[in-house]
Amino acid sequence: MGMISVFKRKPLWTAAALLTSLWTIPALSQDAATLTIHIDGVAPQGIVRLGLYDQAAYPDDKSEPVASADVQAVAGQTIVTLENITPGTYAIQLFQDLNSNGKMDTGFLGVPKEPYGFSRDAKPILSKPDFNRVKFEVIAGENSQTLHLQNTTTMVASN
Repeated sequence: MGMISVFKRKPLWTAAALLTSLWTIPALSQDAATLTIHIDGVAPQGIVRLGLYDQAAYPDDKSEPVASADVQAVAGQTIVTLENITPGTYAIQLFQDLNSNGKMDTGFLGVPKEPYGFSRDAKPILSKPDFNRVKFEVIAGENSQTLHLQNTTTMVASN
């Protein structure tokens, strides 16, 4: 008799646990954001390396990004999607690692030899743009940013 009552209660407990878990899943995903980044002007080689930074981490070149992605370059436009981002204020910093050596190659005086970009298409002036020039808001749900790769040729031509 005792066995029968245990089996009768177990499905109810399992159903209650399942319903509780279903109620909590949407609550977690409501606050999460997805950020899709369209990168234009990509050459048909190498890897696009992207970092998403908050204000505390952005100024320090050795800090870890909040989220990052290394994706194979797709000629013309490469699309990167970052998921489960906490809504807030962020900046994007990226470069196209043309020779896939894992670092930004630079020439004399640290001038980049590989294409790079920042959110809001901010252009550097002797150093990377400050956070106020590159920041943007990420809200819960779907978000999108478009960046255009820059290089020293485009930098000189636009001045």
